[in-house]
Amino acid sequence: MLLTEERKLFNHLYMLLLGMKSLELLTRKSGRLKMLLTEHFCKNQVPYVCLCISSYLCSKKKKENGYEQVDQERYMNLVRSVISSKASPQTPETLFEEDNLIYGPVSKFKSPVKDVEAKIPKNWVPLVNSNKRTLPLNSDRKHLLKVGLQRHKVPSVTSVLQQTMPLDQAFYLKRWKQRMILELGKDGFAEYTKNIFLQGKLFHAALESVFLSEEVPLKEQEKDNTVSGYLASVQHVLGDISGVKALESAVHHETLHYLGLVDCVAEYRGQLCVIDWKTSEKSKPYLRNTFDNPLQVAAYIGAINHDANYDFQVNCGLIVVSYKDGSPAHPHFMDSDLCSQYWNKWLLRLEEYTEKGKNRAIETS
Repeated sequence: MLLTEERKLFNHLYMLLLGMKSLELLTRKSGRLKMLLTEHFCKNQVPYVCLCISSYLCSKKKKENGYEQVDQERYMNLVRSVISSKASPQTPETLFEEDNLIYGPVSKFKSPVKDVEAKIPKNWVPLVNSNKRTLPLNSDRKHLLKVGLQRHKVPSVTSVLQQTMPLDQAFYLKRWKQRMILELGKDGFAEYTKNIFLQGKLFHAALESVFLSEEVPLKEQEKDNTVSGYLASVQHVLGDISGVKALESAVHHETLHYLGLVDCVAEYRGQLCVIDWKTSEKSKPYLRNTFDNPLQVAAYIGAINHDANYDFQVNCGLIVVSYKDGSPAHPHFMDSDLCSQYWNKWLLRLEEYTEKGKNRAIETS
C-alpha cells in the first residue's frame, strides 16, 4: 500500500515538473514560479519534497536562450507594443514606424525619366517653316495630292523609330513575338504578320475609296469581312473629317533628310491634321497606348512643312485606332503644343539614329 502511494506521488511530481517547465517558458519569472510551487506543496503537506525539487532545479544547467543575444534596447518598443494588450494594436502608421525602426528610412530617389525628357536636341529645327507661305483652308478636292515615294538614300521615319526603340519597349515586343511563336510556330507567326499587313493595306485602300467617292466601298466589304469591321469602327470619325488635301502621299524633310508616307492630310473638326489610321485587336483608349505613333505623326508634320511639294503647313495631328470587331474607334487628337513636344522627342530619336550610323561606319572602316 505504501509503495503504491509513493508511485502515485512520484507520478504527480513528474507531471508537476513538466508543468513547471511550460510555466517557466510562459512567465519567464522564477520568483513567481517558486511561490506557486511552495503554495502547492504546502497544501499537500509534503515539505520535504520541495528541497528535492529545489536542489534539482539548482543543479540543472541552465540552457542558453538565443533571445538574450538580441539587442533588446533597440526592439524594446516593438516587444512592449506586442505584449501590452491581447488585441493587436497595429495600424498602418505603426507598421510604417516598425519598418522604419527595423529596416531604416525609405530611400527616395528622383525618377530618371524626367532627365530623359528634359534633353534638348543638338540640331534643333522648328516644326513650322517660317519661310513657307500658308494657304487658307479649303475643301477643294481637285487639288488632292498623292506624291509618289522616291527611294532616296535617306532613312524613313519607320526605320528610325525601329532602330532607336527604347529598351523596355523592345523587351515587351520581343517577349510578345516569342509568345506568339510558341503559340503559332514560326510559319504560323509569319502567316499572322502577313495577314495583319494585308488587312492594313486593304483598310487604307477602302478609306481612300471613301474619301474619293464619298461612298462606303461595298465591294471591299464583300471582299473581306475584316475590312468591313474596321470601316464600321471609324464611321463616327469619318463624319468629322472634311477638306482632304493628301492621301497616301510621300513626304521628305529637305533639311533633316528623312522621308515617310502620310496616310491622310485633312481637316478634323476644323483643324488641318496629319491623320494616321491604325488597326488594332486590343483597345487603345489613351494616346500613351499608341507607343511611338505620336512621334511618327510629328515627324510627318515636320516633313510636310519643309517639303516644297506641299503649299500648306500643318500644326495638328490625329491618330485613329480602329478595331476588327467594329467597336467604335478611338480618335487621339494632338494639338499644336502636343505636336511640338513629340517633335522634340522625334529630333532626339533622329539624332540617336544618326549617331549609331556613325559608330557603325567607324567600326566597319
